[in-house]
Amino acid sequence: MIEYRHQIAGDTITVHVPETPEDLQDFRGWLDRARRRGPVAVDTETTGLEVFGRSFRLRTVQFGDTRDAWVILYEWGGYHATYARDALLRCREILIHNAAYDWLVLDRCAGIPLEELAPRTTDSRILAMLHDPRQPKEGGIGTALKPLSARWVDPSAPDTQHGLTKVFNSLGMTKETGWANIELTHPTFLLYAGLDVILTARLVPVLRAELDRLGVPARLVEYEHHIARLCAVMQRAGLLVDQEYAQQLARRLAEEAERYAAVAARYGVTKIGSPDQVAEALQALGETLTERTKGGALKVDKAVLLPIADLDRDWQRIGAREPSVLADAVLRGKRAAKWGTSYAERFLHKLSAEGRMHPTVSSLAARTGRMSVTDGLHQLPSSDHVIRRAILAEPGHVMISTDFQAIEMRVLAALAGVRALKSGFIDGGSDFDVHMFTARLIKGEGATPKHRKIFKGAGFGKVYGGGVATIARQTGATEAEIAQALIAYDRAFPEIKRASRRWQREAFQNGMVFISAVGRRLPLDRDRSYAVVNYACQSVARDVLGQAMLNVEAAGLLPYCRLPIHDELLASAPRQEAEEIAREFERCMTWSLYGVPITAEAEIGGRSWGSLYGADF
Repeated sequence: MIEYRHQIAGDTITVHVPETPEDLQDFRGWLDRARRRGPVAVDTETTGLEVFGRSFRLRTVQFGDTRDAWVILYEWGGYHATYARDALLRCREILIHNAAYDWLVLDRCAGIPLEELAPRTTDSRILAMLHDPRQPKEGGIGTALKPLSARWVDPSAPDTQHGLTKVFNSLGMTKETGWANIELTHPTFLLYAGLDVILTARLVPVLRAELDRLGVPARLVEYEHHIARLCAVMQRAGLLVDQEYAQQLARRLAEEAERYAAVAARYGVTKIGSPDQVAEALQALGETLTERTKGGALKVDKAVLLPIADLDRDWQRIGAREPSVLADAVLRGKRAAKWGTSYAERFLHKLSAEGRMHPTVSSLAARTGRMSVTDGLHQLPSSDHVIRRAILAEPGHVMISTDFQAIEMRVLAALAGVRALKSGFIDGGSDFDVHMFTARLIKGEGATPKHRKIFKGAGFGKVYGGGVATIARQTGATEAEIAQALIAYDRAFPEIKRASRRWQREAFQNGMVFISAVGRRLPLDRDRSYAVVNYACQSVARDVLGQAMLNVEAAGLLPYCRLPIHDELLASAPRQEAEEIAREFERCMTWSLYGVPITAEAEIGGRSWGSLYGADF
């Protein structure tokens, strides 16, 4: 038996590493005593983060309580792997930090389905997010185990990731290669593996007590664990990639990037990624640039260039000015280069042996609780079909996308009690256009599509907190027009401003924390307390999607689900049953929120995700 001792919060803890069958028997004896006392913390060490990568391996499985940790050398196989699997099945309650990752690891590598582990798991990362969802750059602690342990367990708690990186470097390895190549019995590797479960075991009860003290509802904690499980199930299913199309797309995008780079070069921009060159060339062409970075340089990012190229956020012509050829070339050249490397090439690089990619679906990503999806899938333009065309439904299946209808505005109307908007949503029927409704309410029956676009921008400005300049850039209207539109919006829907003031007062009285409709704590920044409308609406919109996912599971539709993305659920369903399944998705995503109908529309496509956006396959 290998043993290491360490000090945590003044206590001497022990990390045990069984080597022989007799040592493993000692581990089983400890486990029987520990699981009778209460929850057992669990962790894994692996060869990297890509759980579905072709060379991914499980190296160790750790078990621990507040004083003892046991590092089981799973990679040795035989009795070691058997005892680890048996222990996982025998634990009635499990504590894991960032459980979704370890669920997937143990599902894939140890043959224990995540459905078996999830109901018995408490995730300390979820508890931390419900306590304070802010990241360090936002003034919070964050959700990494080290800073959380330093705050709640022991200020001198070791940063295991940083410490191991130093060891990797001393052995000639990088942070990326070290996990797979460090000797399994390296003392630092084993000590840090053991410390993580002891820290988790100590962290969970403290965070639970904090949540109880703050009045965070137990049902919210349970709900978030369910949502994390559903996201992990979708990540495990993965997305089938059309490899031939992705290869052709990568080549085409590289050629497109070169073509637009050549256009930019005619204006003296030899490197479209150089802000200085782009700014200088645009000014030489007579463009006025006013926005600057914190360092004082002129901004020429996407938000600045789109209106100069006469494009809106969806890359559609605004019609407000003559497009700048240079701005257009820079935008399209940079996009082609990014799409080629961030999407087409990445899809191919991240393929599992089964030809799938498995993007991580983070169930709690933003301060508001909004979910995110890795591999750039969360940042795809809403109208794009080129990248989505690379993602396929299963053989014999078609893609179904079920999208909430005007969810942000419906949530705003419901939470703020906006009578005119509520009446519109209730009486308007399935084809109700809230933005044209607003335009006609303010401008009369002669309202034009331009009025609709302006008031749509004003409405989203209320939900997302965008200012006059931002909305003007996005809509192509002048700042004066937007300023007047916002005044008219407040006059038409006075309940929004009243709700904002009320919510800000409540937050001030609660230490600059707004409590959402479900009891979620949403910290506000003192200089941006007006963002409370955004936080309130975004958090509830996210929870509407979460409830829809639970409804979908209850209806037996989870096996078809592939991604929750923004306000949409993407599914792959058998072609012959697609219409019936689509209707069921719509049913699961339709209900009433404070009297406002929440509705969803399912669209049935072809074989590819892109077919829902205009692709022909």
